[in-house]
Amino acid sequence: MEEIREAKEELRANVEKAIQALDTEARKRKLATIQERLFDFANFLEARIVLLYVNAPNEIPSAAIIHKTLEIGKIVVLPAFDVQKNRVALMKIDNPQTDLTMGPRQILEPNPQRCRKVPLECIDIAIIPGIALDEKGGRLGAGDGYYDRLIPKLPITTRKVGLAMEEQIFQQVPMESHDKYVDIIITDKRVIYKI
Repeated sequence: MEEIREAKEELRANVEKAIQALDTEARKRKLATIQERLFDFANFLEARIVLLYVNAPNEIPSAAIIHKTLEIGKIVVLPAFDVQKNRVALMKIDNPQTDLTMGPRQILEPNPQRCRKVPLECIDIAIIPGIALDEKGGRLGAGDGYYDRLIPKLPITTRKVGLAMEEQIFQQVPMESHDKYVDIIITDKRVIYKI
């Protein structure tokens, strides 16, 4: 168990180094390609209600994706974290400038005074953050376990999609029994369906 946790920490550090090694222009191109692939992706195009995220360090930046998803008329849902109860509430946002507030994890999240909760079963597609992923859909997150608890609660018909630069794709991500997989990964080079 401790060995796996150490491997996860090492992988997080390796991803951070790989991302920092990219020059700004290369990184911008990769992120633009990932965004373009997401917005051309059939499951995304068909979805009406989209679960997105506000990124933590070393996750694919999400601000432009949130704005464009709202622009094209989809319903955007973001997670709000309750660190005391170790839970996540999903909430609809209409305007990132007015609907978001700094959350307990020092990441912007929906303001419960302004945003309405959305039932899990309404989510058509879930874009799940990850720091590192593998071709089997294995995912290494920030380490809080929120998404590992959320993924199994989403309907089986909800596509769970990870976004990553190729530098974040590995042969195998260290996984523990509680870690959950995504169905599909969109990178700057390809779309990977879980095998």
